[in-house]
Amino acid sequence: MTGTAKRYYRFSEAPIWELQRAYYEQEGLKAWNNDQVPQYITSNPMIAGAYADLILGFLQDRAAQGHSSEPVWIVELGAGAGRLAFQVLHELVKLRDCAGSGIPPFRYVMTDLAQRNIEAWMEHPALQPYVKGGLLDFARYDAVHDDELKLAAAGTVIQLGDLQQPLIIIANYFFDSIPQELLYVGNGQIYETDVCMEWPQRMGALKPADALKHLTLRYEHRREPLYERDDYPYRDLIDLYCERLEDSHILFPLAGLACLERLKGLSQDGFLLITADKGDHLLDNWRFADPPELIFHGSFSLTANYHAIQYWYERQGAMTLFPSQHYRNINVGCVLHAAQPQGYAHTRLAYRRSIERFGPDEFFSLKEWMDRHIDRMELPQWLSFWRLGGYDAEFFIHGAKRLSVLLTEAADEQLEDIAQGIERMWSSYYVMEQRYDLALDAGLILFEMDRYEQAKQYLEISVQEDEETVVSLVYYSLAICCFELGLEELGVHYTRKLLELEPEHEEALALLEGFDGLDSGH
Repeated sequence: MTGTAKRYYRFSEAPIWELQRAYYEQEGLKAWNNDQVPQYITSNPMIAGAYADLILGFLQDRAAQGHSSEPVWIVELGAGAGRLAFQVLHELVKLRDCAGSGIPPFRYVMTDLAQRNIEAWMEHPALQPYVKGGLLDFARYDAVHDDELKLAAAGTVIQLGDLQQPLIIIANYFFDSIPQELLYVGNGQIYETDVCMEWPQRMGALKPADALKHLTLRYEHRREPLYERDDYPYRDLIDLYCERLEDSHILFPLAGLACLERLKGLSQDGFLLITADKGDHLLDNWRFADPPELIFHGSFSLTANYHAIQYWYERQGAMTLFPSQHYRNINVGCVLHAAQPQGYAHTRLAYRRSIERFGPDEFFSLKEWMDRHIDRMELPQWLSFWRLGGYDAEFFIHGAKRLSVLLTEAADEQLEDIAQGIERMWSSYYVMEQRYDLALDAGLILFEMDRYEQAKQYLEISVQEDEETVVSLVYYSLAICCFELGLEELGVHYTRKLLELEPEHEEALALLEGFDGLDSGH
């Protein structure tokens, strides 16, 4: 192939994984701007609330077993933009306060491979109260190699056997994004699947995201005696695949399992894994599976093999929780690998309540439908779905135009609920570089509701964030808010700002005529 190079690799050692690492290290938090890397489905208030419920149930179980003095550490792998950590902490603190005393204290550690992300988290204003309160810390963590956690804020290190409580591990979109083995089962035998990669000669000049898109992958099978050795740790699982599967490609999470084992070593009493991914725990879903196709979104992702993780830890006595139904968008599961796991009744009940009965997967499916039909929603349905999603900012942004239309028929109590909902939404909103302006939409809705004090608060936040792109409607709304609140001088100031954008704005000129005395001082 003219102008190209090609080479064969073991799948887990192919350059795609180094390009993946390079992408996240170069982009930092920018990788998640405007969903370049998808994050909403695993970082919204609904899934954060479900995780907080699970964690509270676990804390209650530990307290019931007499283990309430030592802190429970929560480690999030690949915390990315930081939105999930913030929302989990926001909800968990509220649940802790509702539950009262008696449960163990907790500490949350956000980890990632990219040092730039850790530095950005440490400066994010939304996270500072949790750091100062001793609830949050940060660590750079390489899931393929590291066996300790160096805490950036505390300046201490968590090493082998340091923790007395089981470690809680949160792993969203994690197992599908670290190196995996690729196996093939055919005629009752196991094969290693190598990947032949072809790429342009100018590959070195491309950014990682562009380089990934220029790769061409082909797969070839070869026998690998390692998997059939009696001392191979996962021999029973390989035998099961050979017995139950045919003409099937299997992504095997060798690096993921090794990572869990290293993290387990930090605690004297195992771990609770809470994980969400595009992954299958049902063996039948791997039958006749084709070779993987890379799904590109700046980086790339694959399907996680939850079946292997579930099988391995159940054989070691762990309790695993996965939905009995088939998932559509995202699979949320738990692995409790601790002494007497069946004794964790609160944890099991929380999973049933917040995941299996109606959880993040069902919510996302419903949200997709709602987004397509939002122009047909009436106010009771709009408000109900907003509450169901934990006063989700993304739904509010998408539905603000429809809400504006519905305000004309809203009862006083509904207007009160909207105003309170905006406050709740803002309290759990994690600011990122996005294409939308939540403060602006919230302020304009409140202005339409004649809630001038609240509207002024949010509109001024919007102006402060990006004064260069402010449109005349914002200054007009701010001027009216100020006049209604008796803040005439500030009202004149905003009116003059409006006239700088639109010198012939009739309503602004009329407003100034009534305040000649105030205006003359400028």
